[in-house]
Amino acid sequence: MRRITLIILSFILFTNLYAQSPKREFRAAWIATVSNIDWPSKPGLPAAQQQAEFIARLDQLKAMGCNAVIVQVRPACDAFYSLVVEPWSRYLTGKQGQPPFPYYDPLKFMIEETHKRNMEFHAWFNPFRALVIKTKNPNPPDHVTLQHPHWIVHYGTKSYLNPGIPEAREYVIRVITDVVKRYDIDAVHLDDYFYPYRIAGVEFGDAATYKTYGKGFESKDDWRRNNVDLFVSVLNTNIKEIKPYVKLGISPFGVWRNASKDPRGSETRGGQTCYDDLYSDVVLWMQNGWIDYLVPQLYWEHGHRLVAFETLMPWWDAHSAKRHTYYGLGVYRMLNATKPPWNTPGELLWQMQDVRQKTKHPGFVFYSTSNFDKLNNGIGDSVARFNRYIALPPRMPWLDSIAPPPPTLIAEAYTKGLLLKWTGENPLNEKLRFAVYRFEKNEKVDLNKAEKLVSIVNNPEYFDYEADKHTGSKYVVTALDRLWNESEPSNVVTVSAQ
Repeated sequence: MRRITLIILSFILFTNLYAQSPKREFRAAWIATVSNIDWPSKPGLPAAQQQAEFIARLDQLKAMGCNAVIVQVRPACDAFYSLVVEPWSRYLTGKQGQPPFPYYDPLKFMIEETHKRNMEFHAWFNPFRALVIKTKNPNPPDHVTLQHPHWIVHYGTKSYLNPGIPEAREYVIRVITDVVKRYDIDAVHLDDYFYPYRIAGVEFGDAATYKTYGKGFESKDDWRRNNVDLFVSVLNTNIKEIKPYVKLGISPFGVWRNASKDPRGSETRGGQTCYDDLYSDVVLWMQNGWIDYLVPQLYWEHGHRLVAFETLMPWWDAHSAKRHTYYGLGVYRMLNATKPPWNTPGELLWQMQDVRQKTKHPGFVFYSTSNFDKLNNGIGDSVARFNRYIALPPRMPWLDSIAPPPPTLIAEAYTKGLLLKWTGENPLNEKLRFAVYRFEKNEKVDLNKAEKLVSIVNNPEYFDYEADKHTGSKYVVTALDRLWNESEPSNVVTVSAQ
């Protein structure tokens, strides 16, 4: 009965999607490189195959309506970009420290291909993971794990840089800001843990560090949280000093605190929490403006007995302060699922609809991209239909709120369609994109209607091959800066049938 109810509910929701599609919505997916989860398909592939696979990933996500990708460029003190401090990743080349062959710079390539498609590129760093397997260190002798062994804490099966050591934090900030300086990224993205997930009965080995640096704190927990607070706040300051438009986003575990422990927390019973176990006071970071967006990982279904989606999503939305909260959705939960709710697309679509209808700045991020390849239930097509209309990422006025000047539009009719061309001022010499809108003959020009946005382009022209299907339509164009501030519309151009 529950399965039938979910299917009926998802169908009812789905039939009303198109009219409700917002013009601004963050739509993205994580592309994980650690252990070759999403890309490349295996280590050591020729450069041309790596590039072809990444382009296929971009085209796959673009077809599903995504306007951003979050790509893991530093899985564990290694690099998917031209090295300065850390070695080439073995997940890229098959051997730690070995460059791609034939040589190319993967990060530069990925950014360029992403921007060609008018999508944002968010460079994803794992800040403190040093070794994926603590008993194996494939790094060269000058690597941080070998040059500064006192910075390393072995915990469980992995090894970590110790966030309690100021020099270790400064090192990570230096690595990240190097990428900000050298590459045209749109955002720095950090994943869910700074201190690692707690292992029952095993203490993280930083007692000596706490003794050295923990004076003035009432508890080790408060000291650990302060270490992470310092890291995040200083990182954000450094990023904005280099490039004020580069966003800082973080994807925390889905429960900040349980209300049973803190009345400010959610009515959940999460086994681990950001605040108490990962020492990440992400709510404080939002309140203080140290980050630009959060993507809490809400990988649980509606009605979950401990951490229900319908409880967590509104809690996070209410605690966004003046920043944005998007939502990490667990496509991986559908793999090999034989029972409701994950054995059909219904639960995922329901979550997307909730995010779209019930949050201040809608946005969702799928974990992770390769799962769409492994599912045979048409979920990719369902997502594409859900995202039928183009969406611009939400604006972030605290970074920049000044829109570029509007273009001036002309049109030339051809037998195969209509060529739109425009000119305009660009006083700040910004990288501009352009939004092309088409309205019916007697329709009012309303830029808030997502269904009227027919294309986003990089160059100041657009050929409409479907113009003959829309005789008498009106066209306008707007200019968009890299933070998606939108100009006033151009002059209206109306073209009659030839």
